[in-house]
Amino acid sequence: MALLDTWSAFHRWFWNSDVWLPPGFDWEDMKKNDKVRYAEFGDLIYPIPLAFALICLRLVVERAILYPFGQHLGLKNRPKPKVKQNLILDQVYRQRGKTIGHKELEALGKKTDMGVRQVERWMRRRTAADKPTTLSKFSESGWKFFCYAGNLLFGLYVLWDKPWFWDINYCWYDFPHHSITPDIWWYYMLGSCFYWSLMFSQFVDRQRNDFWQMFIHHCTTIALLGFSWTCNFTRIGTLVLILHDSADAFLEVAKMAKYANFDKICDVLFGLFTIVWIITRLGIFPAYILNSTLIEAPKIVPMFSAYYIFNSMLTILLFLHAFWTYFICRVAFKALTTGKVDNDQRSSSEAVTLSELTDSKEEMDDPIGPLKPTKQKAKAKEN
Repeated sequence: MALLDTWSAFHRWFWNSDVWLPPGFDWEDMKKNDKVRYAEFGDLIYPIPLAFALICLRLVVERAILYPFGQHLGLKNRPKPKVKQNLILDQVYRQRGKTIGHKELEALGKKTDMGVRQVERWMRRRTAADKPTTLSKFSESGWKFFCYAGNLLFGLYVLWDKPWFWDINYCWYDFPHHSITPDIWWYYMLGSCFYWSLMFSQFVDRQRNDFWQMFIHHCTTIALLGFSWTCNFTRIGTLVLILHDSADAFLEVAKMAKYANFDKICDVLFGLFTIVWIITRLGIFPAYILNSTLIEAPKIVPMFSAYYIFNSMLTILLFLHAFWTYFICRVAFKALTTGKVDNDQRSSSEAVTLSELTDSKEEMDDPIGPLKPTKQKAKAKEN
């Protein structure tokens, strides 16, 4: 009984209408009626099973369409080397990766009754077994391209006849009495399920240097969509959603072109991606979206707590945009000076380079490259 009372008190505190709704409104005003169909918090459960369905669809599309297409373009599905099971070495590999010193190699050799060269060879094979093939990366980018392009086209179809798509002030007129039409409902649910699927698949796809930045980005986007849905900020939410789908399709198809060795096409597509990214993420987003939520909205709608939380999430997204723009501009600058797109520096599993946009021919031809030396080992070789 006490637990139930505690839960009831928490429920009343959490769903305090003074926090979630403008002054003068309570949850009774937000119930569905003959004129308005409000966003319902319970709908946010639908994107989670849809995300798992989307992951299953991804597996089918990659195997049935993208893998054969990549092979048609000349990419090979290189078999991964077999690695003899060794629990001691596997534990060290998971903890340290390829950065292992010579003394540690000797110690591991004694523990496992193996020579140093045998330990090195095992580590190389283990690394090669974890490394995705160019064909698998091509397929992953192809799937993301379909999703980003599909979301963008569906968003344009849904929003083209909406007044707030052309005049952002309509996001605030007559708030919070904004009805959710079926097309807006599906656009929100599908957009949310895509980002849920990206977050889930992060833990099974190859890890990148920006793993945690992307994880925070996906979590922030999901929270932003869920929060805007709950507060009925759906109009501004749809604008944020379509804006974030505008540039990513160019990046994914640029990666596909790079993996397939169409370097000139990759250069053009990456240039388009850079332009669209900067215009949308560092131009339209702060100057149009944030300007509306921070400056114009208070002139139309009475402010309340959820409004400030919503703007905090948008600000976090802006900082993430600036973080990634720095790396994108590094790639673009190097492309202008060298005449070709170098590694995409957001996604490297190796060093400072973002290996999303490149794989050297040597890496493609030699699946078992040299073990990455530590600084101590490199100094020892110099001496």
